[in-house]
Amino acid sequence: MSEHLIEIEHLRQYFPAGGFGKHKKFVRAVEDVSFYIDKGETLGLVGESGCGKTTTGRTMLRLYEPTGGRFTFDGDVVFDVEKKQYADMLPYRKRMQIVFQDPYASLDPRMTVGDIVGEAIDVHKLAANKEERFERIISILERVGLNSEHANRYPHEFSGGQRQRVGIARALAVHPEFIVCDEPISALDVSIQAQVINMFEDLQEKMGLTYLFIAHDLSAVKHISNRIGVMYLGRMVELADSYELIDRPLHPYTKSLISAIPIADPKQARASQRIVLEGDVPSPLNPPSGCAFRTRCPYADERCAAQVPEWREVEKGHFSACHHIDKCN
Repeated sequence: MSEHLIEIEHLRQYFPAGGFGKHKKFVRAVEDVSFYIDKGETLGLVGESGCGKTTTGRTMLRLYEPTGGRFTFDGDVVFDVEKKQYADMLPYRKRMQIVFQDPYASLDPRMTVGDIVGEAIDVHKLAANKEERFERIISILERVGLNSEHANRYPHEFSGGQRQRVGIARALAVHPEFIVCDEPISALDVSIQAQVINMFEDLQEKMGLTYLFIAHDLSAVKHISNRIGVMYLGRMVELADSYELIDRPLHPYTKSLISAIPIADPKQARASQRIVLEGDVPSPLNPPSGCAFRTRCPYADERCAAQVPEWREVEKGHFSACHHIDKCN
C-alpha cells in the first residue's frame, strides 16, 4: 500500500503542432509536473486559461496518452512512460472518474438522464437485473439533488446547474475513489456555484472521495481544497496548504493571482494593492528559455533566462519554483 492515493512524477504532455522531421513542432501543454494527493483529500489546481490544468487531469486518466512521466494509483503503476509500462484502464475507469467543464457539451442529447447515468453501470456490470439497475440510478440521482422523475428526461430539458448535477451523477455511478473535477463550476451562474461546491463537499464526506479540483477562480478553490497547486504555462510554480498559500504566497505569479481576489470590505479593498502583470502569456508552442514566467516577472534577471528554476520544498509542505524567493518576499 502506498502512502499517497495519487502520485504524479515528472508528467509531460506534448501535442503535435505541424512541421515534419527536424522541423516538427510541439505544444508543450504540461512540462515536468509532480504532485501527490492523499486519500480523502482535495487538491486544487489553479492558473489562467491555457496553463495546462485540464490537460494534466485528462492525461492522468489517459484520455490523452502521456508523453512522459509516471502515475501511480494506490501503489499500482497506471503508466510509466520511460519504462513503457501501461496498465489496462478498464478496472481504473471504475476507480477514477471525471466531471467535465461544460455540462452542455458533455451529455449526449439523444440519451435520457437515466441512460446517461446507467451506461457506466452497464459497462462495468454493476447491476444483476433491470430492477437493481433502476434502483441504483435513482439512488445516485437523489444523492445529487435530482429525483426519479428526472430519469426519463433529456439533457435539453434541464438548466445548466441541473445538467452539471447529471454529470456528477454519471461520475458517481460506479462508486469511484478519485474524481477529476475539471472546472465543474465555471460554466454555472454564481448563485449555483456555491450549491455545487457544497454538494461536492457533502459527497466527499459521505463517500470518502478524493478530488483533483481544477479551476481558474482561486476564491472558489480555497473553500473546497486542502492544498492548492498553481500552474503557469505548463509548469507547477507553487504548491501549499490552502490557507498557507493564500496568506503567504511565495511565487510572484501566485501573489498576482491572490491580489485579484475581490474583497467584500471596501476599506480593505482600497488598502489592498493589486499586482497587475505586464505583457501577454507566451505561447506554449515557443515558451521562453529558463523560467517560463520571466517575461512578465518584475524580479527576472539573466539567471532566470538561462536556467529553469528548481522545484523545491521551501518550507515544510510549501513548494515553489523561483530563483528569487528571498528577493520577492
